[in-house]
Amino acid sequence: MTAPDHGGETASAQGAGLTIRLSPQDNVVVSRADILEGTDVPGEGVTTVNRIPTGHKLAIRAIDKDAAVVKYDQVIGFASKPIAAGEHVHVHNCSMGEFERDYAFCEAAKPTEFFPDDRRATFQGYRRADGRAGTRNYIGILTSVNCSATVARYIAEAFNKTGILEDYPNVDGVAAFVHSTGCGMADSGDGYEALQRTLWGYARHPNFAGVLMVGLGCEVNQIPFLLDAYGLKQGENFQTLTIQQSGGTRRTVDEAIERIKAMLPAADAARRETVPASELTLALQCGGSDGYSGITANPALGAAADLLVRHGGTAILSETPEIYGAEHLLTRRAASRAVGEKLIERIRWWEDYTKRNGGEMNNNPSPGNKAGGLTTILEKSLGAAAKGGTTNLMGVYKYAEAVTAKGFVFMDSPGYDPCSVTGQVASGANVVCFTTGRGSVFGFKPSPSIKLATNTAMYRRMEEDMDINCGGIADGEASVAEVGQQVFERILAVASGTPSKSEALGFGDAEFIPWQIGAVM
Repeated sequence: MTAPDHGGETASAQGAGLTIRLSPQDNVVVSRADILEGTDVPGEGVTTVNRIPTGHKLAIRAIDKDAAVVKYDQVIGFASKPIAAGEHVHVHNCSMGEFERDYAFCEAAKPTEFFPDDRRATFQGYRRADGRAGTRNYIGILTSVNCSATVARYIAEAFNKTGILEDYPNVDGVAAFVHSTGCGMADSGDGYEALQRTLWGYARHPNFAGVLMVGLGCEVNQIPFLLDAYGLKQGENFQTLTIQQSGGTRRTVDEAIERIKAMLPAADAARRETVPASELTLALQCGGSDGYSGITANPALGAAADLLVRHGGTAILSETPEIYGAEHLLTRRAASRAVGEKLIERIRWWEDYTKRNGGEMNNNPSPGNKAGGLTTILEKSLGAAAKGGTTNLMGVYKYAEAVTAKGFVFMDSPGYDPCSVTGQVASGANVVCFTTGRGSVFGFKPSPSIKLATNTAMYRRMEEDMDINCGGIADGEASVAEVGQQVFERILAVASGTPSKSEALGFGDAEFIPWQIGAVM
């Protein structure tokens, strides 16, 4: 088994022993299983001072107070008290601290080794009128404001809880995308602009065969303003209405049902066809992370992202607070200094944003992350950044901004998973890969979500929710590259219509959460 490269030297893990060593420079290793106090650790020359839970860190040499704790050959924190060799390293003796990052803009950028045209992968997708390709074939109901949420749900239920769609077998469903904002907000600024970008991104998403947008009528987020701002034109496949103009709840629902019925024949006529994998835009996401995330599932997903990029596709990394402390590894891969500096500008924005809202960047990891072995945001970020693979960083985008570059890109977002994926889908992601160590259950219409388990124990416990077990990497049964190839092949299969586990369970109707920035008034 080969451990992932997080900026330092890649090292081999020690077979199927008690621990995983990720770099020769590290002063901690990761436990493969619960290690009892007083256990001699093979290959490390230490005896455990206390119990080391699965996925947690063990000091392999003494670490002085205030000295750096090093994992992946990177700083993940500083000793808050002296740490003895063989001691459990976690929140009780390791904390955040300030240190300089060398951004080394573009230093590690290198030409991407694209596959030749005759070896490019393909999938079976829906080619839309504007040339883009979808992986699913939904009718979407968008809401401009929370006040139209219940009406939107009534409309969707009229199709999904009756037999209407039985006559349209090629339509994946009618999905309502409701949210908690759209009014009580400023009509300009970051929050308003982010919501409008999100709705515009969904309105033109290739996984929709048709879209109906429903408003109340008097909200701040006026539908005509959105249409004007983004040049959206109403037609057979994109229509709008408001509850106030339509005459109330029942009349709005009735009118909406008729409008969607008129969209269904054309939507059902769509057929999958062979499409190059370059038309795939993959959202890279993690949630419920643990001590194995940066060792197994995240680097495996990074390997799959590299393959997609080499086939001409696009991969979107996000969750800005969860690359904090690892951003210097991304700036080194920036295609230009301007791209790298744009990423750092987003980091500075977040530092200010959290400070003025009474928080701090190390509010993350969550309690579940810590129980799984993650100690600081630095450690979590180094593992999370591995999802981005190794190719050049080609662009940095605002939340829900349309991604226009091919290759590996970054989209600014919170670390809150549904909110982050909402932005990635609005930016154009037509398939999602979601890694988890604790066992997040998650799905996201209209883009299918593939769940990657970081460890075998959780995979076996939650197999109905997990698509792929990446735990074999830590078990010494497979390499990162081998699992990455498996993930890439599953991406192509799911993009071609194979249901993911979350789709089979019916997930995806409650996870649409646009990022709400600014005061609620």
